[in-house]
Amino acid sequence: MNTSQAAAGLGLLSASAWGGSDFLGGVGARRAPALLVVGSGQIFTMILLLAVCLRLRIPLPAHFYMLCALAGGFEGSLSLVLFYRALAMGAMGLTAALTGLLTALVPVVFALFHDGLPGPVACCGLGAGLVAIWLITHTPGASGGGTPKAALLLGAVAGAGFGVQMILFKIASAGGVLWTMTLGRTAGVTALLLVLAAMRPGGKARSFLPIGILAGTLDTIGNGFYVWAASFGRLEVAALIGSLYPGVTILLAAAVLREWPTGRQMAGMALALAAVALLST
Repeated sequence: MNTSQAAAGLGLLSASAWGGSDFLGGVGARRAPALLVVGSGQIFTMILLLAVCLRLRIPLPAHFYMLCALAGGFEGSLSLVLFYRALAMGAMGLTAALTGLLTALVPVVFALFHDGLPGPVACCGLGAGLVAIWLITHTPGASGGGTPKAALLLGAVAGAGFGVQMILFKIASAGGVLWTMTLGRTAGVTALLLVLAAMRPGGKARSFLPIGILAGTLDTIGNGFYVWAASFGRLEVAALIGSLYPGVTILLAAAVLREWPTGRQMAGMALALAAVALLST
């Protein structure tokens, strides 16, 4: 197995875990404020990751890698808050599509400038993957009320933030996968606690803690697979395949909640499989 195949495989695993996490988070958000669900899971996994790193006595990475991991975790959590706010403002389908596209596009553009163009087959795979993300996440006519322009702006900022987080985690991975995840999660929890303190959302602990912890665990597993993929493969391959996670969320919603995908989304998922095959050659 070459590095492209390994990176593609790990990217698929990260997409699967992230998609499962988003599905559980969505279910939990029907019972309690979304930020409480996310926050509970992130706090639990932060404690778990810290315990593992300290128990195994893994040496701390160099300061530069630590800063990259901390910055990625902090701005990634703030991007998540902006994304939730954008979805609540309206133009939900278009906003989600724009956010998903920029999440993949930012690291792809960075990698092309930093590492140069991949082979022609991989370039076709990157193009197919970006189109697939748009098809999967964009539902025409799924706009709500409010101010769509402001929602799109926040969604674009959130997508760029998610993309920058992928770049920072790729850089930080040189200092070790576990510490990258741990430091990123610690900074992310700090950002979420600041937002929660400012917003003071309500919600009963028993209504969101179990599902929040499970969603946070899957999110952490997804982060681990992504950082692992990015640590030895090309950034754009790991980032783009990982960004296909909405397809997994849609499939889980169909299997569990009987919320069937549209023909457009099915076409996007088929194109996503073709993109993965091209990127793994």
